[in-house]
Amino acid sequence: MSLQDVLIALGDPLVELQVAPKGLDVDVLDVVILDPDDVPDVRPGDLALVIGARGRAAVPLVRAARRAAAVVVKADGVLSPLLRQAALDAGVALVAVRPEVRWEHLESLVRGVLVSPAAGGEVLGDLFALAQTIAALTGGIVSIEDTSSRVLAYSRSSDEVDELRRLSILGRQGPEPYLKMLRDWGVYQLLRSGEEVVRIDERPELGIRRRIAIGIHAGTTPLGTIWVQEGDAPLTEQAERALLGAARVTALHLVQRRNEPTVAFRENLLASLLDGRTDAESVAGQIGADPGKPAAVVVFASHDESADRTEAELRRSELTGLISVHAAAYRRSALVTQVGARTYALLPDLPPGAQLLSLTKEIVAAAHKHIGLGVRAAVGSTVPTLDEAGTSRQEADRVLDAMDRDLDVDVATLDDVRSRVLIGETLALLAEHPRIRDPRLAELDGELARSVLAYLDAFGDVRSAAKLLHVHPNTLRYRVRRAAEVSGVDLGDPLQRLFAQLQLRLG
Repeated sequence: MSLQDVLIALGDPLVELQVAPKGLDVDVLDVVILDPDDVPDVRPGDLALVIGARGRAAVPLVRAARRAAAVVVKADGVLSPLLRQAALDAGVALVAVRPEVRWEHLESLVRGVLVSPAAGGEVLGDLFALAQTIAALTGGIVSIEDTSSRVLAYSRSSDEVDELRRLSILGRQGPEPYLKMLRDWGVYQLLRSGEEVVRIDERPELGIRRRIAIGIHAGTTPLGTIWVQEGDAPLTEQAERALLGAARVTALHLVQRRNEPTVAFRENLLASLLDGRTDAESVAGQIGADPGKPAAVVVFASHDESADRTEAELRRSELTGLISVHAAAYRRSALVTQVGARTYALLPDLPPGAQLLSLTKEIVAAAHKHIGLGVRAAVGSTVPTLDEAGTSRQEADRVLDAMDRDLDVDVATLDDVRSRVLIGETLALLAEHPRIRDPRLAELDGELARSVLAYLDAFGDVRSAAKLLHVHPNTLRYRVRRAAEVSGVDLGDPLQRLFAQLQLRLG
């Protein structure tokens, strides 16, 4: 991860860049402690935290950290010019933090930014990216905390934050009267006991704004809490539902930190199931689903026109995260994974009459609104058991293939596009067998071929076909007669007419 990525994730009010003589595109690999009483041991890629020294006293440590990606110091007000110059002389970036920031808290946050799970799974890139996704879906300002109320990650926001959030990010406790009120109301008990979204009214006299919160759990074990502060605008209508899904996805992140191999295995479960490499019983056991209940697969693909590959990958990762949050809110045991250019969501344990189409439309709309991505999605049929999820995936892929070719809709099922799917697959078979051709049709140039195809598609209705081609009906009649003369194809013969329509469409 680059220094710029780390600084963007942390942001205000925690850190402030002072100088960066080598720019911000330097890699950050680890976070280390620099203590005046120890011999400096700094390696390339280290983010060095200068502990126990400020102002002039920190200058030797800044100079000694010349191999680091950046050096972090505490600053009382304006940073010393001597420190800035020392950093410039050493060729190392200098970052300032507020005096009240706790070093152990900052170290934990930086390590949280640097954590990145294996690619290809349903878990988002890191907790900070997830916090940003939750903020976009809820319209609020997000903090993710562990069971000790330590902030693990938070979203960036240009809205004004209240005193509780500011102190939390700085690693300090909020106002004790407010915390006591939360305890008296039983808020912490509710957050630890289940998945209920808790609403907390604002307290202007304490400088506290309205919030909603939810506990993060692995089974019955509490892992932490997600807090969403209302900013300048009200929270979105979908905020509470999005928060439910976000809590379930965040649980995967927190469990991952405890047991990396298990989560890495889970991330590949869906791809393995869809490819037939893992049986449904094994997958169901891992995700807590009933293999005998109905399931369905939805496939998503973005048409991102970004020329920058890195930006495109980032947006695609954000899309996977957004899908994960919505899918988890709908079904606890949902799995999401990327396979090639497509993202698949498995929704197991479906109840009768499951409204997957409306869920999918909601995800596509959210991707457009919050990420700025145009996304198409195809909903596979609901199959009776998890073992048949591959069939639902194949159907979803067939529908998306048809949508990619010539359909101007964002979400579809097989019932919506069945004729296009069947024709598309028939044309694909024809394309694979060049010997199945009528060579006479190859004699038609582009204009004649388009005219004949429009004529056949309109069932011989010259006026409607001519209108589609923006020509006079007599012009179209001439072209059809001319095509018959050039090729020798008899358009009065139903069999020749049928095959001509297929072959011309293939062209």
